[in-house]
Amino acid sequence: MATEVATETAGTTGAAPGMPQLDFSTWGNQIFWLILALLAIYFVLSRVALPRIASVLSERQGTITNDIAAAEDLKVKAQEAEAAYDKALADARAEAQRIVAETKAEIQADLDAAIAKADEEIAAKSAESEKAIAEIREGALDAVKVVAADTARELVTALGGKADDQAITSAVDSRLKG
Repeated sequence: MATEVATETAGTTGAAPGMPQLDFSTWGNQIFWLILALLAIYFVLSRVALPRIASVLSERQGTITNDIAAAEDLKVKAQEAEAAYDKALADARAEAQRIVAETKAEIQADLDAAIAKADEEIAAKSAESEKAIAEIREGALDAVKVVAADTARELVTALGGKADDQAITSAVDSRLKG
């Protein structure tokens, strides 16, 4: 029995070429199962996985298309809002310029009124001053006449003559006239 076991062992070991996949006697079986596995994978992929992938891709494409359309709408709205903002800004600037012009006109009118009032006050004070100067001149002329008459009387008296008031007054008047 020991020789039979040894022969069986030697026979088995001698018949085994190494890797069973490379044994030409089993290639027919291996090719059949390979084709069957590939067909099973093809049917699973074509019936389950690929339709799911295609639906996900089409859903993504739809989402991207919708997002792009929404972005375009928002872009148009942003441009409209910017145009409205620019118009409002221009209107505000025009209104500010108008207010500045009105304020300048009001200030100029107030300034003109103040200048006219000041001119009137200056003219009134100038007239008063001229009147006062005329009164002072008149008073000075009268004072000069009085002083001249008194001086002439004193001179005539000092020189030993008799001073006649009417003669002295007429002499002073004729001398003052020129």
